[in-house]
Amino acid sequence: MPSHAEITAGFAAALFGRAPPPGLAAPDPAELARRFAVYRNNVQHGLGRALAARFPVVERLVGVPFFAAMASEFLRAHPPRQPVIHEWGGDFPAFLAAFPPVAGLPYLADVAVLEVLRGEAYHAADAAPVDPARLLAGDPDGLVVALHPSLRLFASDFPAVTIWQANQPASHSARVAASGPERALIARDRGLDVVVERIDAPAHRLVDALAGGTPLGRAAAGDDPAPALALLIRHGLIVAARHLDARQEDARQGDAP
Repeated sequence: MPSHAEITAGFAAALFGRAPPPGLAAPDPAELARRFAVYRNNVQHGLGRALAARFPVVERLVGVPFFAAMASEFLRAHPPRQPVIHEWGGDFPAFLAAFPPVAGLPYLADVAVLEVLRGEAYHAADAAPVDPARLLAGDPDGLVVALHPSLRLFASDFPAVTIWQANQPASHSARVAASGPERALIARDRGLDVVVERIDAPAHRLVDALAGGTPLGRAAAGDDPAPALALLIRHGLIVAARHLDARQEDARQGDAP
């Protein structure tokens, strides 16, 4: 007799295949197949709509019918492996990058990455912002900060941020005149909304360095850090701060590659 694990695995495989699971018995096999097909179609449709809910801009860019067909292909290759549905779909950007029917939309995978990062930011742990006065308590060059757990950095060789923004429900036009690479900071703000802020390359480098524990003086690398710091403070994304003294900073520079 098959084990419980074998029965479960067979049933799960049948949901994404074409035949009923082994072990089911019925007087009329054709009727059994028909009824199970209804169940399978309901499951696949529900998962397809869950994927669309996670990637609404991708769906808008390719259209609902095409997205449904694409979701079916993705589902067969990457069925859910855990019961937390909102976490399913992390492989979707890589799937899009290798999916020949969308090769003419080279930015599509990056738009999907942006939507994955937004989901991660929304579900990330919470943390209280630090009092901005602590940022001014010592030498700014030695300032070391901890950033909010929801903060994500995004970079694309395409105008993926502009494309994403142009395809929001409130947008009146999906036409995009921008070109070239774009970067963004993504995080959950004090109002529990996920913000997508387009930033330039120096700000991207600065925030990335700060997130890695680099003191502000070295993270800025000669650029003006004020705009990026103002953005972080405005959205409450600095959750801890300390200042290294000169001796500590000299030691850190000595350890740097």
